[in-house]
Amino acid sequence: MSDYKTNVMRMLDKAGVKYKHYTYADTDAISGTEVASVLNQNPLQVFKTLVTVSKSKKYYVFMIPVERELDLKKASRAVNEKSIEMLKSKELLPLTGYVHGGCSPIGMKKFFPTVIDSSAQNFETIIFSAGKIGYQVELSLDDLAKVIKFQLRELCSCQA
Repeated sequence: MSDYKTNVMRMLDKAGVKYKHYTYADTDAISGTEVASVLNQNPLQVFKTLVTVSKSKKYYVFMIPVERELDLKKASRAVNEKSIEMLKSKELLPLTGYVHGGCSPIGMKKFFPTVIDSSAQNFETIIFSAGKIGYQVELSLDDLAKVIKFQLRELCSCQA
């Protein structure tokens, strides 16, 4: 483990939240599934952070296991919108301050309503991006709730 700290880690430290951190920066893992594999973690416990935009031009953040696909209908219902779509990659950095592959629900330029797939409750902790490609953090939902507000909903097409 390197001593490198991302902004997400600094924010967790400041909030007094305990977390583990991992780095895969020295590997060629790109997809979430590859990251889970390199870190030797259960891919159902490793979550990706997806940013979406609704027809009403509101932004929403969804976190789902890396092996799963976001069900846009379930996601729309979870936030009471008629429809939502994935944010275009080029819009991600100016909106959130994060690049594709390094997006974390913690520390975005502005906080957006966040929904985590309810399967997260099956684990004591979940693992997700620490806000920079190559870095992940692991913490409990209770600890995550100390830093951001979120709700739990079923978001994926097929639940395990």
